[in-house]
Amino acid sequence: MTMSQNGFPPRRNSVGVRIGNITVGGGAPIVVQSMTNTDTENEVATALQVAQLARAGSELVRITVNTAAAAKAVPGIRARLDAMDCHVPLIGDFHFNGHKLVTEFPDCARALAKYRINPGNVGHGKKRDEQFSILIEAACKYEKPVRIGVNWGSLDPELLARMMDENASSADPQDAGVVMRKALITSALESARRAEEIGLGRDRIILSCKVSGVRDLISVYRELAADCNYALHLGLTEAGMGSKGIVASTAALSVLLLEGIGDTIRISLTPEPGGDRSREVVVAQEILQTTGLRAFVPLVAACPGCGRTTSTYFQELAESIQGYVREQMLVWREEYDGVENMTLAVMGCVVNGPGESKHANIGISLPGSGERPVAPVYVDGRKSVTLKGDNIAGEFRQIVDDYVQMKYPKKTAAG
Repeated sequence: MTMSQNGFPPRRNSVGVRIGNITVGGGAPIVVQSMTNTDTENEVATALQVAQLARAGSELVRITVNTAAAAKAVPGIRARLDAMDCHVPLIGDFHFNGHKLVTEFPDCARALAKYRINPGNVGHGKKRDEQFSILIEAACKYEKPVRIGVNWGSLDPELLARMMDENASSADPQDAGVVMRKALITSALESARRAEEIGLGRDRIILSCKVSGVRDLISVYRELAADCNYALHLGLTEAGMGSKGIVASTAALSVLLLEGIGDTIRISLTPEPGGDRSREVVVAQEILQTTGLRAFVPLVAACPGCGRTTSTYFQELAESIQGYVREQMLVWREEYDGVENMTLAVMGCVVNGPGESKHANIGISLPGSGERPVAPVYVDGRKSVTLKGDNIAGEFRQIVDDYVQMKYPKKTAAG
């Protein structure tokens, strides 16, 4: 296997797909997307959550389109977003009745930037082929790309039964789990071929095969990536809540991404009651940034703390700085080039504090227990100033602001 200079396989060669102003695949940066959990019939609530997700960094946002009222609301949602100067492409998530909705509500079909179709629930038997064709024909008519998204929770039962029967009668039958994974891939590829036969270009097709098991997901996507050059959407379906969902998604997607597989990702976290939906966007960005594939916000290195760091001050400062740079990036990314690549260090004692601080663009080494109550600050590897007193956090933020203004070039009007 060919390796890139960083020791990992190069990005897989896939066909680029244009979605509004975003390109997925074709060597473009890996795209972060998310999905609303509002009732799409509520235009105001849905538009506000889409804008929140976009503000957090979601480059594509998917909304449920499941009823006539939801389909009617889509053009209004698009108009509200445009009025807010939020031009993030909207993806329509269709299940069961999508063929009716794109036919009966052409304004909805036009307002969406992409359709998501699940071949496992567009219908059964002859109806499946007819209803799938209607959706693809609408995509062709309105020049929209389509994600053919197979999910093992809604896999085409007829296809799975056929493949299970064939496996059972073979001379060397395979494990049922292996057959299930092959059925997912077969469903995606057969559906993509059918879409191309109807007239949808390969440059308007994205595939996904989602499962909820880490090893299963890795196996499925390795095989899918080897079998086609369609752009691929990655995600661990039903990842779960909190740390479990974050760890499982990170474990699965990081392996694939570092093997060069994947063109767009979504982290399917279950939010805590009343929790922030945009958390899934932050996790997706952090996976891409910590694997070195994209940069979104300055990275803040901070030590975990130990018996030398009895004070919680460095923890509070690290949290404060991390929140500050993420919030400031909303302004910085519009004004300056390259700020997302900046690194910061907030360290709690003299053991690794000075060294780690010197490795960052800006680092501060706070006093641990028994150390002098002073905090040296290092800028680009050199000691710049020593902070002390009650306003260390404010002074450190000012150093960061000054560094951004001094170090990173202003964007031109055209840029």
